[in-house]
Amino acid sequence: MRTLSPEDKTTGQDNYHEAVGFTRREFLQGVIAAGAVSGAGLGAMYFGYEKFADPVRVGVIGTGDEGSVLIGGCTPEYVQVTAVADIRPYSIYRAFHGDWTTPTRPGLIKQYKYANEDEAKKNVKVYDASNGGIDALLNDDSIEAIIIALPLHLHAPIAIKAMQKGKHVLTEKLMAHNVAQCKVMARLSKEFKNPTGQQIYLATGHQRHYSVLYDNAVHLLKWGMLGQLHHIRAQWHRGNLPGNDSWQPPMVGGDPETKVDKIKTDYEKYVKELDKAKNPTEIEQLKRKIAQQEAWMADQVDAARFGYQEKAMGKRTISAMEELVRWRLFDRTSAGLMGELGSHQLDAATIFCSALRADGKKAHPLTVHAVGGRHLFPADRDADDHVYCTFEFPGPEYSEKFDLGYKQPGGIKGVPGYDQDPNKKIVVTYSTINGNVYGGYGEVVMGTKGTLVLEKEQEVMLYAKGDTSAAAGVKAAGSGYALDTQASGGAAAPVSKAAAGTGTVSRGYTEEIEHWAYCIRNNAPENRPRCYPEVAMADAIISLTTNVALRKSASGGPGYVQFQESWFDVDSDDTPDGSVVADEMQRLKEYKIPT
Repeated sequence: MRTLSPEDKTTGQDNYHEAVGFTRREFLQGVIAAGAVSGAGLGAMYFGYEKFADPVRVGVIGTGDEGSVLIGGCTPEYVQVTAVADIRPYSIYRAFHGDWTTPTRPGLIKQYKYANEDEAKKNVKVYDASNGGIDALLNDDSIEAIIIALPLHLHAPIAIKAMQKGKHVLTEKLMAHNVAQCKVMARLSKEFKNPTGQQIYLATGHQRHYSVLYDNAVHLLKWGMLGQLHHIRAQWHRGNLPGNDSWQPPMVGGDPETKVDKIKTDYEKYVKELDKAKNPTEIEQLKRKIAQQEAWMADQVDAARFGYQEKAMGKRTISAMEELVRWRLFDRTSAGLMGELGSHQLDAATIFCSALRADGKKAHPLTVHAVGGRHLFPADRDADDHVYCTFEFPGPEYSEKFDLGYKQPGGIKGVPGYDQDPNKKIVVTYSTINGNVYGGYGEVVMGTKGTLVLEKEQEVMLYAKGDTSAAAGVKAAGSGYALDTQASGGAAAPVSKAAAGTGTVSRGYTEEIEHWAYCIRNNAPENRPRCYPEVAMADAIISLTTNVALRKSASGGPGYVQFQESWFDVDSDDTPDGSVVADEMQRLKEYKIPT
């Protein structure tokens, strides 16, 4: 099955516009007719991988917030989750029962249609602090592949231990905590084989590589509907404020600073509401809330036993348990805003900057300017709460001749790219802040003929020129609104129906996991995950180099770094962040998993 593209390559723009209006619409209508508007089945139809008879046996290591989302992306047709591992009882609870706060964390019972927890645990083994945890799971020969959703500082050591055991790996982003670790992971992934002698697949969870909406956006660029790409504006703005920070979740026994026990307070509130509830649906939902709060209140862990550390910060001491629960806030365990949020959107920016390259390679930035700081929060974290940065990317050669290969030998002469004229650049601006949610998160891609707006991984809108004042769904001539892939109207109707059918557009998690499993079952040089080590390493380098620029700015110097191509070379030992490949190679090979 091929990817969705016109089979015949034409020489003019009109046929490409027709392809947007009809060919892609017909495809999406076929998806709707098949009942595969998002999630399981969509990726196979859209990206071209096929189903297979024998699901890959997978263990999920780390079943907290992101691990639970990835469990929600596991479909029985492609992967059978046969084991989970986590040191927190609360995370194990959510792995099975999901999280009532969000449908993207459904839990194994619902995802695999088990009758109850007892039935689920007959099929899914739990590895925790009582039976060897992660180490024991990796020694389970029945498990073929693992998904890693641990704090960032553990991605590299656990991934390498898994590959040493002959298991395929999909790790959450970032690929690793520093650039040297990324290079070690990439090199070793080429050395290890599974028990049958096949190549190990190492993939990283930048799910936009499997988003149908982002792939549509890339095709619009390739069809020339934006003209010459020259600017991308991206942001991720959140309303987090002191005392209400999603990266500072409640602690069992009460907040270390305020002493407020939100977990217990919410539990007592739900119990009172249950006493008064009469509606069966409301009663069932409250029972679920109460059970989850009970599991949370029982979440007691000797975090120091598993390598988490106590530290002095500001006017108080951060306990080992707080480092575990709030790991995103600390340099030792996280890469801050650029690692957790910026990495996704700079990945999206590089997808767009790469779309028109004739060589098919991933675009690498030339420079970054960055400033940021802890403008709102007290000294209870290492992470900045505001980051602003500007990147320069090389612009590709631009031609008025469009085809899906972008440029053919003998094509008409167009605007030279960066290789011929160093002034031809694409500038990407990015801000990620707390304290104000205005604008949410998304990207605006600007070209000489149009503007592409992507919002919250759910909507893609194309505007001719720069006029966005026309009403949604109205196809304007020459300016104004042209295409909306979710709101109703015009050429958008098929995708609008797809969204209405499920209430959401797939963000790519399911398609990412399915294709990884497909590659495992169809192990061959021509099959590999879209976010393979070189791609994932490049995304990590962009985020981690931005952190280098931020440190330079914080120390009073210019927050400026010029990227070096050797940093992106897996076989080069050069790194931007001072990490040393030889040191990491030795440390990671000798790493022992705490039990």
